[in-house]
Amino acid sequence: MRQILRDRIVAICDKKIAAKGEGVGVSFYAFFANKNDEPQSLMEVAKWWIETHQLDHFVKAQKVKLLIEAGL
Repeated sequence: MRQILRDRIVAICDKKIAAKGEGVGVSFYAFFANKNDEPQSLMEVAKWWIETHQLDHFVKAQKVKLLIEAGL
């Protein structure tokens, strides 16, 4: 996954954790606006989320952040 998307995911996870605590869950849709204005990026994150890591629809933001920071 491109670094720009990795940076976006970490920033959004940090924001959600700060607002709602370490137990907050996210889906890969949390990293995009409600518009379909970035279909390639959405599919890139979806592939990482679903195919590569086989994550459930909602996952703890802390876990997602740790995976991204580990370069996985």
